[in-house]
Amino acid sequence: MTDPITPIPHEPAEGESECEHALVHLYEFLDSEMTADDEQRMRAHVAHCSPCLAELSVEELVKRLVKRSCAERAPETLRVRIHEQLTVMSFGA
Repeated sequence: MTDPITPIPHEPAEGESECEHALVHLYEFLDSEMTADDEQRMRAHVAHCSPCLAELSVEELVKRLVKRSCAERAPETLRVRIHEQLTVMSFGA
């Protein structure tokens, strides 16, 4: 069961610029945690805002790099060493 999507506030908080608002909710956009309406508003904003589009591009790249890095399996020798150290620590405690 997944948690329901919590929509972002439709309007920026008082004193918050549209860009600040977009950047606060950037990860919600990248993680597909926005309602369809909020996602559309975010797309419309970055379509006309170069700084926010640049930030979105950087964050998308970081997310892809992390995903790729996390998909690699550690070498077996490292896995064995870590397992041995954890075993020693658990029996020594």
